[in-house]
Amino acid sequence: MNRQLVLCVLPLLVAAAHSQTPQTISLPPDSPRLDLQAEAKVTYYLGRRAIYLNGGVAVVKDLEMRDGVIDVDVATPANRGFFGIQFHDDNRGVAAGDLARFTVNGDWIYLRQHKSGRSDAMQYTPVLNSGLNWQLYSGPGFTGAVDIPRDVWFHLRLELKGAQAKFYVKDMSKPALVIDDLKSGVQRGLVELAVLSGETYFSNFEIHTAPDAPWEPHLPPMPSSTLTKWSLSPSYDALARNLERPLSQAEIDAIQWQDVEAEPPGLVVINRYRDSPHPIVTYATDFSKRLEPQAGTMVVYARTHISSDKDQLKKLYIGYSDDVSVFLNGTILFRGRSSQNFRDPDFLGLVNIEDDAVYLPLKTGSNELILADSELGGGWGFICRLENMAN
Repeated sequence: MNRQLVLCVLPLLVAAAHSQTPQTISLPPDSPRLDLQAEAKVTYYLGRRAIYLNGGVAVVKDLEMRDGVIDVDVATPANRGFFGIQFHDDNRGVAAGDLARFTVNGDWIYLRQHKSGRSDAMQYTPVLNSGLNWQLYSGPGFTGAVDIPRDVWFHLRLELKGAQAKFYVKDMSKPALVIDDLKSGVQRGLVELAVLSGETYFSNFEIHTAPDAPWEPHLPPMPSSTLTKWSLSPSYDALARNLERPLSQAEIDAIQWQDVEAEPPGLVVINRYRDSPHPIVTYATDFSKRLEPQAGTMVVYARTHISSDKDQLKKLYIGYSDDVSVFLNGTILFRGRSSQNFRDPDFLGLVNIEDDAVYLPLKTGSNELILADSELGGGWGFICRLENMAN
């Protein structure tokens, strides 16, 4: 083999071999491998030396992990909060001032103290372009019920193997949540303990890496009537546009459309292609403000074409986050608002294809369907499925 080629290839082979060598990494609270950011410190809690986080993260430095096991003990006195493990972080997050370095692209699994015992006490979500997508991904494989004790130490374990994961809470003999398909698309990255809010303590933090297993996503079926081929516009300031007015042909022609394809079971996840907005939503804490314009809301137009062999009426099932306008052949047919807290103070805004429907008066030939999909937070996307009308 050419000597120069050997010199180029050898470091890559060494690095690949090293990544396949199992390691056990113990991370005591004062470990130099831990980068504590924002509201984070080393302290004592319930008789243990511990990491305290409350709107902060503990980043494991110099480790890009794919497969393996993450073990940690946790305790919290908080009545409300969000705490857990970020993994496969693509290392694009940047700390700024007092803000913690939460992941921009990666995966996160977390517990909610205030949801203890309920069906969404724990949540797995991909983080895409800084957006948490829990409104798009919920139910089996994403959320689950578990009791979250207060003021006692209990154990968490996350097992990562290829495109799947298992999450254990207290009981290490049976996973509390089985994740069939890790959705971020990031296969290797940093690991962090992370707390959005709520006083939380961690100890006995260990990471056990393992050789890479085959990456084999277990995808749900794609119903044949799903609209899968779309084109997306750039994102725009939603408050600067009249979202009930159809785009003119000149505006449509001027847009630089990006072709995308829905993922099973039909979701178009806009957060995969556009940065997520992070506005301060006024009605999140004051329901009387639900009709106020929300500064920072962004909108993306999505376009597809439906071919019809005759003039007919078809039912379009639609799930969306957060607000949507539906236009067919230049006419508005539907306007819906489904953001968190909007319909009632406890409303979550989860995307479900069966929640809403609009009836499309299709003409013979090609029909242009355009959605104006606005986002505040929690996951930006939509799903559309056609159904023939019963005679």
